[in-house]
Amino acid sequence: MLPSSLFNIEKSLGNKRWAFAKTDDDGVTRLAQNHGLPEFVARMLVQRGIKSNDVTEYLYPTLRDHFPDPFSFKGMKEFAEDCAECIIKGTPIGIFADFDVDGATSAAILTRFFRHFDIHPSVYIPDRLTEGYGPNTEAMQTLKDQGVEFLIIADCGTTSFEPLQAAHDIELRVSVFDHHEAEDELPVAAHIINPKRQDDESGLDMLAACGVSFMACVAVNSALRDKGYFKETGKSEAPLKSWMDLVGLGTICDMVPLKSVNRLFVKVGFEQMAQHNNQGIKALCQVGRIEVAPTPKDAGWSIGPRINAGSRVHRSDLGAKLLSTDDPDEAQSIAYALDECNNERKKIQSNMMQVALNKVEFLKGNNENFILVDDESFHSGLSGLVAGRLKEKYNKPAIVVTYVENDDGVIEGRGSGRSVKGVNMADIFIAARHEGILLKGGGHAMAGGFTIIPDRLDDFKKFIAEYISTHKDTIEEIPSIDVDGIATVCGAKPEFIKLLNYNVGPFGMGNPEPIFALSDVKVSQVDVLKDKHIRMILSDSDGGGRMKAMFFSGIDTELGQMLLKNARNTNFHLVGQFQINNWQGRESVEFHLIDGNDSFSKVGVNQENIRRAI
Repeated sequence: MLPSSLFNIEKSLGNKRWAFAKTDDDGVTRLAQNHGLPEFVARMLVQRGIKSNDVTEYLYPTLRDHFPDPFSFKGMKEFAEDCAECIIKGTPIGIFADFDVDGATSAAILTRFFRHFDIHPSVYIPDRLTEGYGPNTEAMQTLKDQGVEFLIIADCGTTSFEPLQAAHDIELRVSVFDHHEAEDELPVAAHIINPKRQDDESGLDMLAACGVSFMACVAVNSALRDKGYFKETGKSEAPLKSWMDLVGLGTICDMVPLKSVNRLFVKVGFEQMAQHNNQGIKALCQVGRIEVAPTPKDAGWSIGPRINAGSRVHRSDLGAKLLSTDDPDEAQSIAYALDECNNERKKIQSNMMQVALNKVEFLKGNNENFILVDDESFHSGLSGLVAGRLKEKYNKPAIVVTYVENDDGVIEGRGSGRSVKGVNMADIFIAARHEGILLKGGGHAMAGGFTIIPDRLDDFKKFIAEYISTHKDTIEEIPSIDVDGIATVCGAKPEFIKLLNYNVGPFGMGNPEPIFALSDVKVSQVDVLKDKHIRMILSDSDGGGRMKAMFFSGIDTELGQMLLKNARNTNFHLVGQFQINNWQGRESVEFHLIDGNDSFSKVGVNQENIRRAI
């Protein structure tokens, strides 16, 4: 293994700086010896800030030892008592949930929980394209007209002041399960369970809404037990563990930090998912050709996008229906419908992305510290995805605005934003709402959404520019890639990757998949797949080892063109991630490129030192 000090990639072909982790070697040795870990696993844990006392919980979390107290949430005890009484009395219950995977899994968990007690809740998933994000007054009235008396709102609602006031005015009792940023004041509601409440001391602010919903079910189950409900009725307690596959799925797809209890939820959840007991997830695996136990990466790349796709083409309720059904035939039918929705989504997104890129290039220099594009042709269900792609391409906060006609026949702008380190998107949108520029706005630090009157768009642009200018010192001018270690082609064996995945994974937000550098590698057999991906074979500079590699969507990048044109004439320094490829029962290692640099360029490494080290 080569020392990282030999690298000096200050600006790669992908316009990134490579930052190699500095590690306490003595700490690595102690951790490896005290816990019987391989050296490279101990090194990864030290780099992630895991202390010796936390290793057992980090590596081997269990429901028995590490499940948190659900009553630590502010307001959970009161909610559990109230909800238990509703179950005992048979009160009509409703569920309003967001249209994304977190919302769909939350709705499915709650639906299954109440169904266990012979209560079949009314489920309302808003149409992403016509109703937008969060509860609205009309939906509250619809649920009331359906006979709902006790309503649970999941994965939204924390900043929905007017709709929740409207619900209160028609005597609809509302409980909110959310994890989005909260303000000092909260809307009127019977219960608001949100670890991001200013007065919540649970320390569980890393949870997704599905995690909050699951823990609420645990709390209600406990309240029913204390009331003697199960003894008096002879009913069994809810099979909560069997629904943890939904918690794991929603946690991964909502990209919340994989630390603390979220690691427990994902580990146990994907173990449960491997049993294929949930007919909806099983059907999505079949449609997505996932032939082995699904992984968090499968959830992010295959399962999650299909669940999300329904809401992007006027079929917002399909995801919650799919994950709630026990009928294999119904599950298959919905899964294929969602697959068709996903294919349609890809086509629309491709066209929308091209229009957005053309607009960005035309407006280049107008907004130096952020990107905002709008167009009447833009599809409102895809604004977040396109904003994310623009953010990645230009390394700036990116906002995409679409236009829709609301129920009153008035045109509204609905936007989504994706941010970079140092710029809190939710803070921008909430502050702009308080200034009267936005009608609605909120979200997370890295992502958010809003509604705006089109005439205020220029005011909004000025507001964003001023906000970001005050935070410019916290924004990286040249984005960096945190490289965990340096490896060789011949040294990357399946056993190494699997051991790393088992011990350090699951990977996601807050616990990123390790990134490795390959130094001075030879590239051969380069070709293009599907007009956008680059496939190649890598070997070490001395010719040792052979490994397949992929550079997804790399055809239009500077690195991609360099690989295609100069692979035979120069070696490369590459950074990326190792993946296990299962094909017809055979396992092999692939390298998925993230960035790279010509090893003979002036910006790169000291070639004489590299040769001596090899």
